[in-house]
Amino acid sequence: MKSRDSERGAVAVEFALLLPVLLLLVLGIMEFGRAYNVQISASNAAREGARYVAVNYSQTGYSDAKAAGVALAAGPSLPAGTTATVSFSTGKVCAAGVTVTVKVMNQLKWMTGYLPFAAPKVTGIGVMQCGG
Repeated sequence: MKSRDSERGAVAVEFALLLPVLLLLVLGIMEFGRAYNVQISASNAAREGARYVAVNYSQTGYSDAKAAGVALAAGPSLPAGTTATVSFSTGKVCAAGVTVTVKVMNQLKWMTGYLPFAAPKVTGIGVMQCGG
């Protein structure tokens, strides 16, 4: 009968070899899910900002800074440091037929810091027609 003493500790060695790969896989899934969530939030925030500009441009108290603030407020899961910019297809006037573009951008940072490559830059773009 063969002794099992020669296989003693084999499971621990196999676990030690596979653990880093499994941890990297789990961390990658977490980071990808967060980046995808921020991308969706940036797209929704840009769309809301563009809608705000298209609807409220002619009202008193409107400013591009306020529109950018509305856009950022529409994405509560956006990380700190996210910026929003407002631009028009023709100059600075929102008239019938002119499109307004709101761009929400952020350079992500990894939650864990263990992934060996740079985090992606997330950009959401919302475009709507003024006076439509």
